[in-house]
Amino acid sequence: MGYNRKIKVLIVDDSLISREIIARGISSDSSIEVVATATDPFDARDKILKYKPDIMTCDIEMPKMNGIEFIRRLLPQYPLPIVVVSTVNQAVLDAMKVGAVDFVSKPDMRIAKNVESFIHELIEKVKIAAEAKVLQSQSSAKSHGGQLKKTNIDKVIAIGASTGGTEAIYNLLKSFPPVMPGIVIVQHIPPVFSRMFAERLNNTTSLSAKEAENGDYVAEGKVFVAPGDQHMRIKKIGERYKIECFKTEKVNGHCPSVDILFESVAKEAGPLGIGIILTGMGYDGAKGLLAMRRKGARTIGQDALSSVVYGMPKVAFDIGAVEKQMSLLKMPQYICSIIN
Repeated sequence: MGYNRKIKVLIVDDSLISREIIARGISSDSSIEVVATATDPFDARDKILKYKPDIMTCDIEMPKMNGIEFIRRLLPQYPLPIVVVSTVNQAVLDAMKVGAVDFVSKPDMRIAKNVESFIHELIEKVKIAAEAKVLQSQSSAKSHGGQLKKTNIDKVIAIGASTGGTEAIYNLLKSFPPVMPGIVIVQHIPPVFSRMFAERLNNTTSLSAKEAENGDYVAEGKVFVAPGDQHMRIKKIGERYKIECFKTEKVNGHCPSVDILFESVAKEAGPLGIGIILTGMGYDGAKGLLAMRRKGARTIGQDALSSVVYGMPKVAFDIGAVEKQMSLLKMPQYICSIIN
């Protein structure tokens, strides 16, 4: 970690029970100090000025002003990494859109086992957020790389991402034309949210997106997002690529794992693969991207400046897996030029 002192955290939640459970829970880690708690956005604003926290955890459903509106107004003035703590709903993805770094689903606080795993995950996310850059929501390139030639649609595009990835993937895909080679995505994201994320991509881009299911076939103009609790790989059947979703142990600490997807694309698609590694903490995807490059695939890594966390792309770049490194803004046109 880049921190050589305790990470100062402000907890914003209108529920007294939640505030106490979160404060006590994350303070159990010796690298975290809860400097204050706040009951609503106005209270939080005063506490930010007084305590100057490094990180803020923030509920979405709050009185006086909801968490999303608060984040939208706050970040231009105080670019503070924010981890959203909320119940499962679409609003969490809206929070990512306005600049939150990450999110954790709030469990039923009456069940001790749920609370324990929630606190463990929140501690991990707070530490990642301490390393993250706060990017003001950036709109990506308006235009794409022109019309694609039909002959090159037999390629397959594989994308891997973690922290900051939901927005990076959205910004990339919204710049693509509707005629694209099939796209398969592993985003480190909890179950249920993976389906919501796929639905959001379906509703906000010109491509047709869904959460992947075992037996789906990769197809032109279609996007498949790995389920949040299953690995995903492709298998060549005749001239087509069939998707396999399955549950096993975590790989590199993750299920789904980017490496599992990338390694299958290396094996099954070879030089017809295009591998893209985006923002995220850790090293998942680096070895798989290297396998793709060795099999003749084109490989792209996000640069440090446009990444929320320059972890996964850095590891991939350092081991020689990335053929071309660039900002998110430049990717759509470059990818279309590769396909053409």
